[in-house]
Amino acid sequence: MSTQTAMIAMGGNSISPKNGSGEIEEQFERTRQALDGIAHFIDLGYNLCINHGNGPQVGNEIMRMELTQDSVPTLPLGICVASTQGSIGYMIQQCLQNKLREMEIDREVVTLVSQVIVDKNDDSFKNPTKYIGKRYTKKGAEEMTSKRGWDLKEQENGKFRRVVPSPMPEYIMHGKSIKALVDRGTIVIASGGGGIPVHNNEIGQLDGLDAVIDKDYSAAKMGRIIRAQELWIITDVECVYDNFGNTNQKRINSITRKEAQEFHKKDVFQKGSIAPKIKAAIHFLKHHGDRVIITSIPHIKDALNGSAGTEIRNEA
Repeated sequence: MSTQTAMIAMGGNSISPKNGSGEIEEQFERTRQALDGIAHFIDLGYNLCINHGNGPQVGNEIMRMELTQDSVPTLPLGICVASTQGSIGYMIQQCLQNKLREMEIDREVVTLVSQVIVDKNDDSFKNPTKYIGKRYTKKGAEEMTSKRGWDLKEQENGKFRRVVPSPMPEYIMHGKSIKALVDRGTIVIASGGGGIPVHNNEIGQLDGLDAVIDKDYSAAKMGRIIRAQELWIITDVECVYDNFGNTNQKRINSITRKEAQEFHKKDVFQKGSIAPKIKAAIHFLKHHGDRVIITSIPHIKDALNGSAGTEIRNEA
């Protein structure tokens, strides 16, 4: 078994795309397609830990509760995160196990329900920025604010989504167990949706919080724990662009950590989308890793060969 270890962060849109139906059959099909890309890592003998986003899915969980609140008790956001860890983890685990059988490779896949300690006084609780759930027009967003009291912000031109607190992960629980499994070749799905946000209360016990932790930040933290050489951030674009969406947008193929820091300071990346991924990449490289790759599922194989995606290298 190769000693090369990769931490892979899969976006929630990889499983439930922007314009998809959201039906479970579609999510399973998208998961199978996603794992065709992950199979390239397995072919190369990587040790793997995978986490995943849950923005679309946790938004749907909340919508279901809103629609049934007169007959079924509502649940806090932290419970919704735990629920999506289980459901999405189940889909990834089953599909990946089936893929391994096709490849005639004897490796186990496990999913761990993961709690992540955050600071209950994190600034994000005063200024929520994490996008979850479906997209609305401006009129639709105004209706949801009036009807449900949600805070919605414009993520793309004319498209609004609900925003919730997204505190920084301070400590991922069960890290030693996760590393032990990864080191023995088990493929581990952990800190799904960024992890279930918890804090130590006044009497020193764990207590949940209503928030959604950014999965890329958690992946960067988890990558340090498992001593991964590489962090792969899988999103819905093939690579990162300077001034994305503008007439002067420019493709970024390969930059150093220092250059990424300079880009980030200039606010050239889309806030709430690519900018957090760059910040997570910088954190990972600062504290341990060798390189970060940002790309999309169809381009993973080419990115492994160095001909696609954006590479951020750990060079001064």
